[in-house]
Amino acid sequence: MATTDLGSSLQHPRRSLGNRHRSQAEKFLKLSTNDKSNIAWAEQSARQAVLHDFTHPDNWRILLTIKLESEDFAGARAVLDELFLILGRDPDLLSQLDGMELKQSAVNLLEAALSIDPLDPDSWWELTTQEGGVVEFLQRIRNLDFTDQRANILFSRRMERLLADGYEDEYLELTRKLLAQRPSNHEAWKKMGQLHERRNEFDQAWFCYDQAQTHSTNLTTRDDFKIRMESLIDGKGKIAWKTPDIADRVEFLTRMQVLANPTLEIAKDDDEQEVDELSEIDYARKLFTEERLSEAFFICRRLAAEGDPEAKSLAEQIREVMNDE
Repeated sequence: MATTDLGSSLQHPRRSLGNRHRSQAEKFLKLSTNDKSNIAWAEQSARQAVLHDFTHPDNWRILLTIKLESEDFAGARAVLDELFLILGRDPDLLSQLDGMELKQSAVNLLEAALSIDPLDPDSWWELTTQEGGVVEFLQRIRNLDFTDQRANILFSRRMERLLADGYEDEYLELTRKLLAQRPSNHEAWKKMGQLHERRNEFDQAWFCYDQAQTHSTNLTTRDDFKIRMESLIDGKGKIAWKTPDIADRVEFLTRMQVLANPTLEIAKDDDEQEVDELSEIDYARKLFTEERLSEAFFICRRLAAEGDPEAKSLAEQIREVMNDE
């Protein structure tokens, strides 16, 4: 099972379809006791269960069980790699298993991962709120890579638990990082904009609403916000607020570009050298071809804010690719 097998055609988790395919996988696995040809059907159904709902631990359990039952230990290792990626774990943690047979240890590794880091956000939050867990989580999450769409969805749900429990500043900081690495989540942009607006941080609210409307052209969040601001009365007349100027927009998009690269500090010298050798728009094209979409997108949006029509066109191309993923 290659990494892209489960992720390339991912849609938002659909619990009912996941349950249906898992039930079929269990049925075929039971039938394989008498007819080994059913193991292939069991695996196919189990893979579909994970594809449709990667947030249900039983879908991972049945897929790993089938891999072990068919003695596909390389496949079992791939299942664990895939799960660790979604949990935001460093896949290198599993490198110590290279060359080892997973027949005895694979299930224990999976159960340990799920017990420490539950996929269900409510179970995760209950565990995290125990002694010092929130502080530990905040420290850990700052160093994780959320470019995988499933990891981004999973941690977005975790961020919502933070916000509901009053961790507003932490929610804003970490959700901004999530969105920098996967900016097509217009719902998260809108939620973050609403929080900034409630806190009277109007420029930041506009930036978020602008991103939401950019990634979902059916939304009118930015336009509606502007209308609300124009109608506000403070007792002396209309509040003196205006759309952030170009310099402020450029600064915001530059910060998002930096956050979009989870290894920026490591790759900083090489990236700066490449920018020196290429024009910024050519560097953005290069990132686009390398599928570093978020970085390329924020560079183009910044250049477009400065009046570059070529960058505006490229930003739209990148946006369409991100939304199609």
